[in-house]
Amino acid sequence: MTEATTLLSTRRSIPIPMLAEPAPTGDELERVLTIAARVPDHGKLAPWRFILYRGPAAAAIGEALAKVVAGREGERMTETRRKVETERFTRAPLVIGVVSTAREHVKIPIWEQQMSAGAAAMNLVHAVHAFGYAANWVTEWVAYDDEAKAILGISPEEKVVGFVHVGTPSEPPSERPRPELSAIVSEARAPEAG
Repeated sequence: MTEATTLLSTRRSIPIPMLAEPAPTGDELERVLTIAARVPDHGKLAPWRFILYRGPAAAAIGEALAKVVAGREGERMTETRRKVETERFTRAPLVIGVVSTAREHVKIPIWEQQMSAGAAAMNLVHAVHAFGYAANWVTEWVAYDDEAKAILGISPEEKVVGFVHVGTPSEPPSERPRPELSAIVSEARAPEAG
């Protein structure tokens, strides 16, 4: 196997609580993001963008999200829920939001633009792994809530592809069952003459 196939076959999602400092910064982070952006992109639209959530800004975002939930749940909001929301973007040292900016185009369907954004997220996960870090790609309720999206710097017409939590794995990854190829691969058949 080549180095690339080894990399692709060993990537695993690490549970977010197991992503510790450090995360990539500076030139290394720039290289990760540059690799993430090298995806199929019909029409060269770059129909996606990245948002970096880290440090004090991530903590302040968590506080704002907790206030949103408190306003909706009132006295039903538990301390556990408050803690979850407050720490939502500080559970890993870096969270990278991947946002689809797909829009109507005369030639390129929105679906193709969204698929390009998904490819950018997957390239991001692979690039993180290639640099010796680990990642976990999630969405959670904040990806679908316009009030939360506003706090996160995402407009209502944009779609969240995912929040990629990035850090150094504090424990080795575990394997999980993968689909049998016989269940997911089929041969195309020529149409019957007629």
